[in-house]
Amino acid sequence: MGSIDIGLGAPVAGAWATPGNLAGFARRAEELGYRSLWTFQRLLFPAGSGLAPVYHSVLDPMVTLGYASAVTSTIRLGVAVVNHPFLSPLLMAKQAATVDVLSGGRLDLGLGIGWLKEEFTGSGAVMAGRGPRTAEYVAALRALWSGGSGLTGEYYEIPAGRQDPPPVQQPGPPVILGGMSRPAMERAGRIADGWVTASAANLSKIGPSVALVQEAAAACGRGPLRIICRGVVRAGDPVAGRAGQRLLLSGSFEQIQADVAWLASQGVTEVFYDLNWDPQIGSPDADPARAADRAAFLLEALRP
Repeated sequence: MGSIDIGLGAPVAGAWATPGNLAGFARRAEELGYRSLWTFQRLLFPAGSGLAPVYHSVLDPMVTLGYASAVTSTIRLGVAVVNHPFLSPLLMAKQAATVDVLSGGRLDLGLGIGWLKEEFTGSGAVMAGRGPRTAEYVAALRALWSGGSGLTGEYYEIPAGRQDPPPVQQPGPPVILGGMSRPAMERAGRIADGWVTASAANLSKIGPSVALVQEAAAACGRGPLRIICRGVVRAGDPVAGRAGQRLLLSGSFEQIQADVAWLASQGVTEVFYDLNWDPQIGSPDADPARAADRAAFLLEALRP
């Protein structure tokens, strides 16, 4: 499987998202050699919406990582992603630095631009211009993490002053950008420490996307970036996509592991198995005991 790292989606959605499961799976993933533990954000399940079951009941991602940091010592802690339009850079920088301090420097901060209209309405945020704001938002975070000079930009103003304690990782936690559009991928290449795929990404076509991110980085004189793939695992019978072909990371354990090796050959540096997207695990209607048992079985079967 080469040098690819294997991570795990933390128990944050549906039936298995309990305090006991979060602590137990975090510890066991670390024992088994999983490289990282990942959360994601969903602020609202709009009434009458057709959102997938994984989005119906979700723990806060940063609070969850703080909890997981207390029961682990080496596994990296990531969020893929927090949508920056919903949080001021001042608050996001403080939350990220706190998780980094509590974990001893293990945070990977994934940022997205959001897509659910009702979340923008409820947050008092605007959808227009959220992409172009990203670069300045990231600059504001890094200014807050690295000193007290502040930042004055087109979209954000950070007054001079300190925000202590600073993060353990300097000049700050790695910033991983999401987004599957060409501008989002090019932006990740220019300003981020890595790029993470969306849950709905067509992984069979990941190669050109990886190349686009890395080319954008190289054009700015930057080295190769981390390429992180959210692995929506569908263990059991293979699942066919719209074109009738088997979806990657579906089927037998052998097929899933072969898919990971292929992703590595396409330039992916890390895959995290996100069991939250398994309706038998991440749906709020699933049986809690059976959800935990299935997740535990998959965790062991797919160990790095």
